[in-house]
Amino acid sequence: MIIDISQEVFSCQVYPGDPAPEKQRLLSVADGDPCNLTALSMCAHNGTHVDAPFHFINDGKTVDQIPLSVFAGPAYLTRQSGNLSAGNAEEICIRAAGANAMDRILIAGDAVVTAEAAAVFAQRNIRLLGVESQSVGPLHAPAEVHRILLGAEVVLLEGIRLGQLEDGRYFLCCAPLNLAGCDGAPCRAFLISE
Repeated sequence: MIIDISQEVFSCQVYPGDPAPEKQRLLSVADGDPCNLTALSMCAHNGTHVDAPFHFINDGKTVDQIPLSVFAGPAYLTRQSGNLSAGNAEEICIRAAGANAMDRILIAGDAVVTAEAAAVFAQRNIRLLGVESQSVGPLHAPAEVHRILLGAEVVLLEGIRLGQLEDGRYFLCCAPLNLAGCDGAPCRAFLISE
C-alpha cells in the first residue's frame, strides 16, 4: 500500500514568519485560452519539505548536492511525544537498527527533538530525520538542533503527516525538487508499507 504523508501545498501549515504559498492563474481554458497555466510563489520550506545542510551551515550541501539515495529507502517510524531525551533517541536508534532501517527515522506525534537527542542521531550517522512539525527542534528556538543535525549532514524532512500509522519499517520516498543552490525544497513524500 502507498501512503501519502505530504501536506497539500496551498492549504499547508507555514512556519511562523514564512510567506504562504500562492498560485496565480495565468491562462484559463474557461476564459478562451488554449490551456490552463499556473504560476507558483512559495518558500522552499512550506508544507512538506526537506532541509539541506546549507539551511544552517554556510558551506553545507545544497539540495541538488544531496544524493537521491538519501531520499528513498527503508525508514523506521516511531510515535513519540514530549521532549526527546538522549535516552529516547538511543532507544529509537536501537529499534530502527533492529528493523534494518537505521538510515531514515520518522517521528510521529508531538515530539520535540532536543539538542541531546539530535546529538545521538548525529553520532549514529542516520541520513534523514523526519518530523510532523514544520521544524525539527523547539518551534521557538530550532537553530541549535538544526546545526547539530545538518552539521552532521543529516537531512531533515519536515511537515510530514503520519496520522495513525503504526510503528515499524516502511519504504520512504521523499525526493525534493531539484533546486540548484537552495537550502531546502518541497517534496511529495510517501511511504510504502512492507
